[in-house]
Amino acid sequence: MPYAPEHKIRTRARIVECARLLFNRRGFSEVTIDEIMAEAGLTRGGFYKHFATKDELYAEAIRSFRATNPLARRVAELDRPPEPRELAVLLVTLYLSDEVAADPDKHCPLHALPSDIARSGHAPRVAYTEAIERMAGAFRRALGPGAASTRKAELLVSICVGGMVLSRTTSDPALARSLRDTARTEALAILAAARRPHAMDPEAPTSETPIDRRTISAARSIDPQAVAIGIGT
Repeated sequence: MPYAPEHKIRTRARIVECARLLFNRRGFSEVTIDEIMAEAGLTRGGFYKHFATKDELYAEAIRSFRATNPLARRVAELDRPPEPRELAVLLVTLYLSDEVAADPDKHCPLHALPSDIARSGHAPRVAYTEAIERMAGAFRRALGPGAASTRKAELLVSICVGGMVLSRTTSDPALARSLRDTARTEALAILAAARRPHAMDPEAPTSETPIDRRTISAARSIDPQAVAIGIGT
């Protein structure tokens, strides 16, 4: 008796999730199709019913983080969707958190896999580019329209991803934490500065507005074991 279409969808999703975890832990070139299928409880022969190549699976694994990251699940449980600026602050705070840094299974492909992507085929690079654009889009929505906002959004992506890449590769735990802390502080400063009225306005406040303080406080209060990156929103 043939399997129902839902079975194939569930099987494909299981393969993708197992591949994402293994790629994050060990890298693309160090993981074989046999190992991925064994992790999913399947045989190698079943792989080609779902994917033509390992590169195709790699691209799907990168895209899957959009829906499977812990922050996306957390946001789905909130009473209301976060405002763009709230989401941007949460993204920065959680992306660079100690807890996420310590758990490879929660790592975003942007900082977990960059060297692998640089050597990969076209499909994974397209998926990686989409992830960059989604993250930058979250920041652009927080910063507002205009070319300056686009540049700042790209700067924020560079700060967050670069901070995590350097943090993950150093042998010094204190330096790793300092790199994340510095990146987080500077990124949050950019978001806070973008919210303030023009400096020439005599009524302009000289400190964070209440919503900025509330948003940062909310980001810090979320259970660190249940968070990662918000590029899936």
